[in-house]
Amino acid sequence: MLNVDLHCHSTISDGVLAPAAVAAYAHRAGVDVWALTDHDEVSGVAAARAAAAGLGMRFVAGVEISITWAGETVHIVGLQIDEANAALVQGLARTRAGRDARGREIAAQLALAGIPGAYEGALRFVGNPDLMSRTHFARYIVECGKCANIPEVFRKYLSEGKPGYVAHRWATLADAVGWIRGAGGLAVIAHPGRYRFSDTAQGALFDEFKQLGGVAIEVVTGSHSRDQYPEYARLANDYGFLASRGTDFHAPGEARVDFALLPPLPSHVTPIWHDWF
Repeated sequence: MLNVDLHCHSTISDGVLAPAAVAAYAHRAGVDVWALTDHDEVSGVAAARAAAAGLGMRFVAGVEISITWAGETVHIVGLQIDEANAALVQGLARTRAGRDARGREIAAQLALAGIPGAYEGALRFVGNPDLMSRTHFARYIVECGKCANIPEVFRKYLSEGKPGYVAHRWATLADAVGWIRGAGGLAVIAHPGRYRFSDTAQGALFDEFKQLGGVAIEVVTGSHSRDQYPEYARLANDYGFLASRGTDFHAPGEARVDFALLPPLPSHVTPIWHDWF
């Protein structure tokens, strides 16, 4: 059985390892097929592809696009993309715009909550200045000793309604799926169990996504709990979606499940990679 991981991040977005280092880390853990899916950015794909080839891993070019749907931030993964596609590259550039201003506002809110210097502190964790994210602020807050770990930071400071949360308007679902399909790729809803949607709203998201040409949802992911794996396997089958799998790796020790420990997809779903090899 192939060990396939189709959701990982590097320093190009909010990971802590460079693309080649993520490839090496995944390879050591036994990954056979690997995708780099940085947030709203594809500039790490070439280095990731070269590193994977050198290690004998099959590589899948990917991206994770931030969208706003029903007032919530949702992530859409694109797999098997042409990372040089002009419409995709231009769309991602527009999506990245505004992150710096948002970061400065987050820092201002955190200062009012008793955490000064957060912008400069977060910037030290940023590999790509165009992609400052809440995760970079979370790492700084952990370093300061205000929280023990990143999930605690999000619970106390960076989720909606908390002192450091600043909303941002991302791309639309139609934008993201259109860019991915236009680049020859397959669109996947990332970690659907993470969003705070009612069953009705989630169903509406799935319906719209399918109508736009989306083909898969993540079933086994480091962002799901174990009891969500069978739930989203069932939903994948109910909606006629293919199933994807990935750790959502950002850094050693930060993920709920590391590469070597992520379980396989349930046997009764159709993997998104079923006809790739």
